[in-house]
Amino acid sequence: MLCPTVLGLLLASAVSLSSSAVILENGMPVLWVHTTGLVTDLPIQNGVLTPDPWHFLHRMSLYRLMIAATDPFMGSMGTNATDSPLWGLPLQLGWMLTSGRLADPTGATTCGLESGDTMCISTQSWWGCVNYYASALPFLSAAQQGFLGAGVQVQMQVPEGVTDYCTTYADCAAQYPDAMSTWDAFFQGLKSAAESELPENEKKDALLGLYWAAQMASTQASATCNAKQGHYSSAEVSFANSWQNSAEYVSAAHFHSNLENSAMFITPLPSRVLQATDSAPNIADLSQEENHTLSIFSWMSSVNSLLGGTLVRLWKSAMCSVSTRERGREMLGQLLLNPSFATNTFLSIITGMTTSC
Repeated sequence: MLCPTVLGLLLASAVSLSSSAVILENGMPVLWVHTTGLVTDLPIQNGVLTPDPWHFLHRMSLYRLMIAATDPFMGSMGTNATDSPLWGLPLQLGWMLTSGRLADPTGATTCGLESGDTMCISTQSWWGCVNYYASALPFLSAAQQGFLGAGVQVQMQVPEGVTDYCTTYADCAAQYPDAMSTWDAFFQGLKSAAESELPENEKKDALLGLYWAAQMASTQASATCNAKQGHYSSAEVSFANSWQNSAEYVSAAHFHSNLENSAMFITPLPSRVLQATDSAPNIADLSQEENHTLSIFSWMSSVNSLLGGTLVRLWKSAMCSVSTRERGREMLGQLLLNPSFATNTFLSIITGMTTSC
């Protein structure tokens, strides 16, 4: 791993080359080449792995190690090396870094700022907190299920004085039993799928179902982060809530979050933290694509709220089979990436799809 100064220069250079969020470098997640692909490269104390999830490269390395360990069980996902659904996670973390969302929002420290340690993930960042539950928890589960080697024990480092994050499998399982049990089910399901006689498309759909169940359980566990939203503008909080709400749709559709698919959905996310005066689709320094994405996220969240949660319920009801979930994934792509795809068309199609279930 390179020194913080060099990494800071690389990060600043990458961000300056584009007004949109930077999530890829040479076809891989940002700074991927500087992460470790060996478990033994992580810090070890008294025979226990002690990664620091508050350092960007360490947290990104957790994803790299999980992807490598599970790839032999991902045959049903496709033939490409980047077809694992886990690839969406490092892309998401990279977007959080380059858009400034992992930095200290309180201004009390320079953690995550260009003027400080650019690789620092602030414990005060709502985004960094939420992502902890989608990085540390699955890594602890993967280790518990034997994917990192027999008998490997892990304890996450935590900054001095910070007490609101679980750090071991036992600790996290006690505090967040649903999240840890669903991650366990996903990793166990990978092993079972290798011996399954189901057709490949059904096997893929079943594994994606387990994966998204675990993702949603992590999201629910991350409700403990909500107080940290007080450090952000109302516009950023609204976007953050809409961003989380969108997971209800992609999870129900069993979205195949491989590298290619995830990049299409993450690239148009806002490339900076939103300010109180920002109002999509008229944010001047954001691209047309970013403004469109913000507008759609806001629309989906507002309609669902006005309908008392009916939009999400309709969507989940419509995603009742392998074929409808395939169609649902196509519709989400149209809605988010194609400005000419009308929102009323989206509503009418969902209503029609529920009748076929």
